Amino acid sequence: MSDARRVAAAIERALRAHANPERQAFLSAGYAPSALRGYGVPVPALRSVVRQFARTLRDRSPRDLLAVAQALTDGKAAEARQVGYELIARRGDAMALLTPARVRRLGAGNDNWASVDGFATSISGPAWRLGLVHDADVHRWATSPDPWWRRTALASAVALNLASRGGRGDPARTLAIGAHFAAERQPMLAKALSWALRSAVAHDPAAVRAFLVRHRDTLPKLVLREVTTKLDTGLKQRKRAARRK
Repeated sequence: MSDARRVAAAIERALRAHANPERQAFLSAGYAPSALRGYGVPVPALRSVVRQFARTLRDRSPRDLLAVAQALTDGKAAEARQVGYELIARRGDAMALLTPARVRRLGAGNDNWASVDGFATSISGPAWRLGLVHDADVHRWATSPDPWWRRTALASAVALNLASRGGRGDPARTLAIGAHFAAERQPMLAKALSWALRSAVAHDPAAVRAFLVRHRDTLPKLVLREVTTKLDTGLKQRKRAARRK
């Protein structure tokens, strides 16, 4: 067994110690069904494992860290993948070694919204912002026959606008990706489009409003409703806005 696989196995053992069968049943029953193996690890526990192994691996080379993250991806456990993504996101030297091919390998097999969104906000979106993944790559994902790579494109655009992921706002690229989905009717992708557009509101509300006007005849009602509410109130839902009055 390689060193990377030994570390990956230790991470999986740490995750299994926090397994919650009831949570996993809830996830697999409909919240985030997946062919990936899952343990039902609560988010605080997952973050604890990330911190633990970030300390353990802090003196390892960035290439070693990428190898561990890839071993976690290859192991096909949903929470283990997320640990790998977060470990890379915490290490600028490891992030700097990402290439379009490496990003594709790390994201291969993601088949549920939770894994896709974690990957996109930790790996593919920041890599795009840093110029390690190019516009052409993300536009290819946006037109992929795999709906999960299509969602990856939208969630990567979200990461351009999230301060928590180093984003400073990039409405132009967000809207360019969003245009691929203006007539989208698949609910999972329509929700991601709404998320992407709402993430850009704080940076250029006029451009987002113009996008809604331009595509008004084709956009899903959910997207029009949620993004218009965000533009008008700063919130996702008007009921929440009304309660604040």
